[in-house]
Amino acid sequence: MSQLTYLFRSAPHSSSAGREGVDALLAASAYCEDISVLFIGDGVYQLLQGQQPSQILTKDYAPMLKLFDLYDIEQVYVCEKSLAERGLAQADLVIDVERLDSDAIQSKLHQAGKLLSF
Repeated sequence: MSQLTYLFRSAPHSSSAGREGVDALLAASAYCEDISVLFIGDGVYQLLQGQQPSQILTKDYAPMLKLFDLYDIEQVYVCEKSLAERGLAQADLVIDVERLDSDAIQSKLHQAGKLLSF
C-alpha cells in the first residue's frame, strides 16, 4: 500500500469524524507502514487531554491516540500556529507530537500519496 496521510481538522465530539478517523488510522496501520498524521485547525483539540465527553454522552477515544506507538505510527505532527491560536502548548496534549510550521505542513500535504481528511 502507498503512503497514507491522515488529516484531522475538525473538533472532537462535534461529529463522529474524529473517532472514525482514528479507527481507520489504526486499522490501516496493519497494511501500511508509511503513515503520517497531521492535526491542524480545530483538529488540534483532538489531542487535548482532560476531555470529558461522557458529559455529552459520547465515547472518549483519546486513549486510542496513545496506541499510536504500539501500532508503529511515528509520523505524528501538529500545526504550531493552530496550537498558538488556541492558546495550547505541548503540555496540554495527550501524546507527544512534532510541531511544524505552516510551510512544513503544506509540504507534508503535497507529499501525501493518499490523503484522508477527518
